Amino acid sequence: MKGEAGSVPHNEKQKQVHASTSPTRLEGHIWGSMRRTAFILGSGLLLLVALWNSVTWHLQRFWGASGYFWQAQWERLLSTFEGKEWLLYILGATQVPILFFWTLSGLLLVVDTTGKPNFISRYRIQVGKNDPVDPMKLRQAIHTVLFNQLVISFPMMVWLYPILKLRGDPCRRELPTFHWFLLELAVFTLIEEVLFYYAHRLLHHPKLYKKIHKKHHEWTAPIGVISLYAHPIEHVVSNMLPAMVGPIVMGSHLSSITIWFSLVLIITIISHCGYHLPFLPSPEFHDYHHFKFNQCYGVLGVLDHLHGTDTVFKKTKAYERHTILLGFTPLSESIPDPPKKMD
Repeated sequence: MKGEAGSVPHNEKQKQVHASTSPTRLEGHIWGSMRRTAFILGSGLLLLVALWNSVTWHLQRFWGASGYFWQAQWERLLSTFEGKEWLLYILGATQVPILFFWTLSGLLLVVDTTGKPNFISRYRIQVGKNDPVDPMKLRQAIHTVLFNQLVISFPMMVWLYPILKLRGDPCRRELPTFHWFLLELAVFTLIEEVLFYYAHRLLHHPKLYKKIHKKHHEWTAPIGVISLYAHPIEHVVSNMLPAMVGPIVMGSHLSSITIWFSLVLIITIISHCGYHLPFLPSPEFHDYHHFKFNQCYGVLGVLDHLHGTDTVFKKTKAYERHTILLGFTPLSESIPDPPKKMD
């Protein structure tokens, strides 16, 4: 039978499909993604260089003015823990970040469990979810988080100390300079982005997802404290190792390690908190991952852009809201989701 007018013959359709999936076309798509990523990174680098002299001049003045003060405080700590530097390392690398984690998580839990203060609830991303949070589900999550911190994270941090000493004593007397600390943060962030992205995607393999990663995705609408709610294997591979490798590579000072681990926990809490609050990093990217599962695997989104694992996200209102809120009107009100279609 002849095709209807305007239709594409079957053979022609096969040719089009074959052409669209041919190695040359796929190679072109990958190369195009790499060029766009290089353009984004290059533009950001140029902007950073343009602002570098001005910003670092002001920050270096502050760092220099206060540097003697911090150096004196550090030397006082070294004197207090003389001969027990390992204990100082444990306090700085584990207890300070944990203090930040439970302080911020605890404040958010007040809102999650009571709905107060009311104005914060306006910034909820997934409206109607965790309002309030299920107390039994929350208790289970807290038990898992405590297990991961005490039974997994703490021994791993103890194990990290002798490895760091091979690269340079983390409790050495001289604090890092401001510029070296900035370089360390850049390297830490890059390493974490690469390792977390690929570890996370690996955990979404059907066999691994069902046995390991599904636990974390029980929360399709996440809250801050569940950022560390994960299977023990996932906690090691996806949460701990990506953050630990950077300080090993750089042979970092304890001060850099303490700040880095604290920042990592603060950022992951914000990414999971479920509220797009003013003047804080946007959690829309990772919140969408919990909502849809197969998008937005990374932290910064650079590798998601390169691999095309954010294409669906970019078509949503959540993508338009994925920016720092510089006012007090919730973005869910200024950029609302389209009305749901009725069956």
